[in-house]
Amino acid sequence: MADALTAIPAAVLRNLSDKLYEKRKNAALEVEGIVKQLTAVGDHDKITAVIKLLANEFAYSPQANHRKGGLIGLAAATVGLSTEAAQHLEQIIPPVINSFSDQDSRVRYYACEALYNIAKVVRGEFIVHFNKIFDALCKLSADSDPNVQSAAHLLDRLVKDIVTESDQFSIEEFIPLLRERMNVLNPYVRQFLVGWITVLDSVPDIDMLGFLPDFLDGLFNMLSDSSLEIRQQADLALSEFLQEIKNSPSVDYGRMAEILVQRASSPDEFTRWTAITWINEFVKLGGDQLVPYYADILGAILPCIADKEEKIRVVARETNDELCAIKADPAEGFDVGAILSIAKRQLSSEYEATRIESLHWISTLLNRHRPEVLSSLNDIFDTLLKALSDPSDEVVLLVLEVHACIAKDQQNFSQLLVFLVHKFRTDDALLEKRGALIIRRLCVLLDAERVYRELSTILEREEDLDYASVLVQALNLILLTSSELAGLRNLLKLSLSNAAGKDFFLSLYASWCHSSMAIISLCLLAQAYEHTSSVIQSLTEEDINVRFLVQLDKLIHLLETPTFAYLRLQLLEPGRYIWLLKALYGLLMLLPQQSAAFKILRTRLKTVPSYSFNPIQNYMPTGVHSNTNDDPRHMSNGINFDSWLQRFVQMQQQHRAHLKSQKLSNSSISSKETKEVQNYEEAKGALMMANINRQQSRLSRKPL
Repeated sequence: MADALTAIPAAVLRNLSDKLYEKRKNAALEVEGIVKQLTAVGDHDKITAVIKLLANEFAYSPQANHRKGGLIGLAAATVGLSTEAAQHLEQIIPPVINSFSDQDSRVRYYACEALYNIAKVVRGEFIVHFNKIFDALCKLSADSDPNVQSAAHLLDRLVKDIVTESDQFSIEEFIPLLRERMNVLNPYVRQFLVGWITVLDSVPDIDMLGFLPDFLDGLFNMLSDSSLEIRQQADLALSEFLQEIKNSPSVDYGRMAEILVQRASSPDEFTRWTAITWINEFVKLGGDQLVPYYADILGAILPCIADKEEKIRVVARETNDELCAIKADPAEGFDVGAILSIAKRQLSSEYEATRIESLHWISTLLNRHRPEVLSSLNDIFDTLLKALSDPSDEVVLLVLEVHACIAKDQQNFSQLLVFLVHKFRTDDALLEKRGALIIRRLCVLLDAERVYRELSTILEREEDLDYASVLVQALNLILLTSSELAGLRNLLKLSLSNAAGKDFFLSLYASWCHSSMAIISLCLLAQAYEHTSSVIQSLTEEDINVRFLVQLDKLIHLLETPTFAYLRLQLLEPGRYIWLLKALYGLLMLLPQQSAAFKILRTRLKTVPSYSFNPIQNYMPTGVHSNTNDDPRHMSNGINFDSWLQRFVQMQQQHRAHLKSQKLSNSSISSKETKEVQNYEEAKGALMMANINRQQSRLSRKPL
């Protein structure tokens, strides 16, 4: 301190802290001259003492004017040192940087001015202090005083010039500081950061691309800034980096892919579009590097396929196609389970397009990596079953294709139908709205006979008699009306003359016993007319209820469809098909005379020609069956119809007992309530019968 006081006159020190700028400036010039003289004689001890005096007594002073004088004095001392300044920077730079955070805006301004003058003198020598200077400039770029901002911008430009021409700049030491600042929201700081990224990237000797993962997320974050200028600057920087990636032989795709996946779900449209565009390029360029990230990438692409913006949808679909075309091997790190997990999650998307593509992925994986998919089947099976209730028919059809692909194995085939029967039981709406579509499509994708045989086997074991009856009626209606099942109907027509037809007929019979009308329909298809008549004769008073009459009404209308054209033509030979005539008259006797179905069937029976009818010649006692193969009245093909009739009767007895037990359990209902329920059921049945024509017109007969 004493050395400094002897070197600098007291008047100079006094003027250095004066409130007038001119006096401080003149004092600084005096300091510059003194330091020059000391430098010339090599008295660095006194120079050090002068710098300490300027720092401690002035720059760190609680008096604002002292701090101002100290800053201008330090800058003057640096100018006086000239080429010798580098060895004193450790003392000069810290007090100046400290002043950048001064509460007085004028002090901050003079700090910028002082560092500017210091930097002009030392140039590249102050690179060792770059991180501290950068941090200070980052804060000053958002200063509340426009004059300070202006001074900081001038200093920033000079520092950039120095850095770009220096070979001592360490990008490795700088990147952590840059990464830390990238999530700042202040628009001025963002402009400052993008400016530095762009400048450093333009320097050939600085590999900014290698450190791109460290600040890529920050750049993407700026794409949604409220300032158009910042968005444009960030987009320009990203575009330049993407071009560099295309031209670079070595890029760390993995780390950046993780960032892009996150940004692809941004609420900002421009950010999503930029992210999905980058992902698109990465999929084309990344190769094996991206294999471990395929699942994450797919998770980003699938939602974008249904984006509200068309340009995003287009790029997302293109990227999805590119990704799907890559045939990766699990041995190379391709995680089939992870892809399945993503597809499963996206099956719950609110967007149809996303759900559809998710199913395409599951189907693709099944075709390429079937063992791996089947090993994870338990994880996705329930989701695939739930997808059958999807509001989109296209989604349901694709789900069925996936199920059919899984069910190529017998074990999975049985499991599918068991779970499907369970699903129908727990979801009445699914059976009502989609039951026909699901069964018909499965019959197309899998073998129709195999599907019906398996369903029949499952229903034989069904303990819920009401549900079994409902499902059998649904399956029977599909069998009678669907064009896809014409082959099964033709097979059943051969039940009395063909081993395959007989076997299929008997495989359905046991479960069809749950519904008397289903059995009657099945026997009419099989042309087992004598047995049909026996079934009708076995019905009791309890069997003839509203539900039965509704089903009977449907059957009568179905008899007028092309499905039963053969049966109507057989009525031209009543003598030969006397049991058919008896069965139809039996059905007629069960119908209320005022119903539309009664009138339809009576009208049809009136058209039967009498000239070929000889009751004496063609009479055959009830219950007598013959193995004669040339007369349709007596054909049985080795079927013990009496035994099967007993089976039907026993099943119907179980249903009647079940119905009685239900009534007993509901005995607490008052007589008035019971009457209301009965009236409602009767009215409902009458309404259903009155509207049966409209219901039948809505039956789907178009092939899938």
